[in-house]
Order: sequence, then C-alpha cells, then structure tokens
Amino acid sequence: MALRNAVMAALLEGEASGYDLAKGFDASVANFWMATPQQLYRELERMEADGLIAARVVQQEKRPNKRVFALTEAGLDAVHAYTAELPSRPSTIRDELLVKVQSVDAGDVAAVRAAIAERMEWARAKLARYERLRAKLLDGRTEEQHLAESERIGPYLTLLRGMAFEEENLRWGGTALRVLDRRSAPRQV
Repeated sequence: MALRNAVMAALLEGEASGYDLAKGFDASVANFWMATPQQLYRELERMEADGLIAARVVQQEKRPNKRVFALTEAGLDAVHAYTAELPSRPSTIRDELLVKVQSVDAGDVAAVRAAIAERMEWARAKLARYERLRAKLLDGRTEEQHLAESERIGPYLTLLRGMAFEEENLRWGGTALRVLDRRSAPRQV
C-alpha cells in the first residue's frame, strides 16, 4: 500500500493541514500505517501535483498561515479505485524483536526479556490511546448504535483491528515472559 492511500483515507475525515495529518496519523491511522511528518509533507506535495488533493491557505493570528488539504473529485475517484482493487498479498510481519526472540537460546536472555516487557508497555500505552479514541468515536452510544448510525464506520473498524493487534501483543508477550522465566529458573534436583 502506498502512503498516498493512507493519506487519502485520513482526508476522508475532512480537510486537514500537514501538521493535523501527522497528529491524526498518530491518533487514528497509526493502528495500521506509520509515516514520519517529512514523509507526509512530501506525499502531500506529490498528491497536490497529481490533482488528488487541493490546498487552501488559512490566515492565522499570532502564528504562521497554514495550508489545509482536502480531497478533490479525482482524489475521491482514486479512493474508490483503490478500494476496488484486490490486495496484492497479505501483510507480513517484519519485527526485529521477533528476530531477537528467535535467537534467544544463544543470546542475552535478560536483554530479550527486557525488550519483550518494553513492547508490552508500548502495547498498553497504545491500547489506552485507542480506548480514548474509541470513547470519542462512540460519543456515549453503544457500539451497535455507532455502527448503525454513524456516517463513517471505517475508522471504527480499523480501530478495532489496532486494538486487537495490541491485545495480541500483550497476550504473546505474557506467554513469552512466562516461558523465559520458567526456563531461566534454577532447576530443583
């Protein structure tokens, strides 16, 4: 998937500045796509040149003016075309931590254990952010009400996937730590 598809998905929420998009990526799109602010700004320039988005300048007092971007008709058409395509292949895991875990028998068990514990802390922090976003999206409604009444359900469905991913990171991390602890415990004779 190209970054531009993730940017177009984010702009379905409405117009946004590059700064807003970078913040938004952290809050919503980050559960399935990561990008640095520099990557976002470069992609916005390319997308504007390709006619997928249009920018307008917003005058601000006491701060520099900012450019906000919105999808054009061509951008909406591109979103439609993208969603109609079959994914090329399932996503795959490329995770340095898993390489370390794979090598733990010949490596530094304490360091690997610490890395797993740190990953679990990150997962807990992300889950807390996702729970806050979930509460904001639901806005006092039940999940069933939100899914039946909301104008857009895509953000909620991707949020659920991000939450499930982090929950699985916690389950796996707990299992891995228990196994490492059992194996490193002194054996009684």
